[in-house]
Amino acid sequence: MINNVVLVGRLTRDPELRFTSNGSAVATFNLAVNRNFTNQSGEREADFVNCVIWRKPAETLANYAKKGTLLGVVGRIQTRNYENQQGQKVYVTEVVCDNFQLLESRNASEQRQQQPGGFGNQDAGNNFNNFSQNQNSQSFGQSSSKNEMPNFDRDSDPFGSSSQIDISDDDLPF
Repeated sequence: MINNVVLVGRLTRDPELRFTSNGSAVATFNLAVNRNFTNQSGEREADFVNCVIWRKPAETLANYAKKGTLLGVVGRIQTRNYENQQGQKVYVTEVVCDNFQLLESRNASEQRQQQPGGFGNQDAGNNFNNFSQNQNSQSFGQSSSKNEMPNFDRDSDPFGSSSQIDISDDDLPF
């Protein structure tokens, strides 16, 4: 059986760090992940995924990630149930994270949080241009202006305007 999850999204709130009775750290957080398509009105929707991470990675996440942080997580889907105070059975589905990766620099995160409108005025995911004003994008090799971020849009041509790719048949693996 395979149960692997890889998500990239933004934290909707600061991670909540707690400790179990035996001292194990556990952090819960919610990740807003953009869908790959737009709805009928042309707006991009997001899914809000409940996540949990344990032990040392939980402490690290709580110390370095804040609301709005762009985060990548690897883990598995887990379901559990319990009986609430009214005697009803409650089912919970969440991603149990094995590992995470911060996907933006601290400077980019601070710039985004200082902008008017903050996190709530942006997509839940991939709006890189709003907070890249002071980043040097020359290292990407695609941008001519110092403050211009390369176009990572799904519909953009990664090879520029050239209509042909110059590859020798000897370079092909098949």
